[in-house]
Amino acid sequence: MSHPFDALSPDLVLDAVESLGYLSDARVLALNSYENRVYQVGIEGEAPLIAKFYRPQRWSDAAILEEHHFSQELAEREIPLVAPLVHDGRSLFEHAGFRFALFPRRGGRAPEVDDPEQMYRLGQLLGRLHAVGASHPFEHRETLNPRLFGHDTLATLLQGGFIPRALLKDYTAVAQDLLARVDALFAATPYRAIRLHGDCHPGNILVRDDAMYLVDLDDCRMGPAIQDLWMMLCGERHERTTQLAELLEGYREFNDFDLRELALLEGLRTLRLLHYSAWLARRWDDPAFPVNFPWFGSEAYWHGQLQILSQQRTALEQPPLRLFP
Repeated sequence: MSHPFDALSPDLVLDAVESLGYLSDARVLALNSYENRVYQVGIEGEAPLIAKFYRPQRWSDAAILEEHHFSQELAEREIPLVAPLVHDGRSLFEHAGFRFALFPRRGGRAPEVDDPEQMYRLGQLLGRLHAVGASHPFEHRETLNPRLFGHDTLATLLQGGFIPRALLKDYTAVAQDLLARVDALFAATPYRAIRLHGDCHPGNILVRDDAMYLVDLDDCRMGPAIQDLWMMLCGERHERTTQLAELLEGYREFNDFDLRELALLEGLRTLRLLHYSAWLARRWDDPAFPVNFPWFGSEAYWHGQLQILSQQRTALEQPPLRLFP
């Protein structure tokens, strides 16, 4: 089965970059990306550029530009992130039917969540991000909620035929029970939806020397502030509590945080678990996915997912994290 990215050859990547006036040195390195296609392109006499080619039909032009404008708004406030480059007043370009953007190359490593100083600095960064994000809403991008990221994703999985028949009944029952709990949790928890990074895990933060950068706002959307914090927490409950305290100490220097949102943490984790499986299902016609995720669709994978989701029922019954237990 053909796929739109099949036509994205190294020569086309070079042609796209050079169409903006750059002179490449013909070096193209494919980077680790599945949703879009991302390449490092060598430039004669200059630092390499990062070229991101957007998945066809995923986002509208308006939604992509809204991401770019958010990045530029953050950069104007001197919030460190890797923002798209602007050429002749534009940041979104088209070549041979592909939409693409260019970014400066930034090196670094993921933050260490057991390092209190790094967690504090990350909290400061996210507090600044959210202070800007709360100033006005997105108009063209999704909102993180149980319908879109829970019920719609479960429908995708049930209709796609990916869940083995032997596990289908149990998986459906557990997922529906979890979604009923998450629905009730969101209905009972006051929160304000703001513009978020949306996919703020350690891999999307770069630390180098004294600098810390946000990268990849491709999944930015509206949602509760806790969405950009909870994926930084790991380990036992006391460890997560300590990490959260450091994050929020830095965060509150630049923005208020409503502690009631902590009640949403396990609900958001539940939605992410369901959404990840649905993401794989929705992308299975892309040849890169069967090659890189060969275990998806196997009985072992779905048995593991059933166990993880069953454990989420217990997690949802536990009291939320508190700064001072």
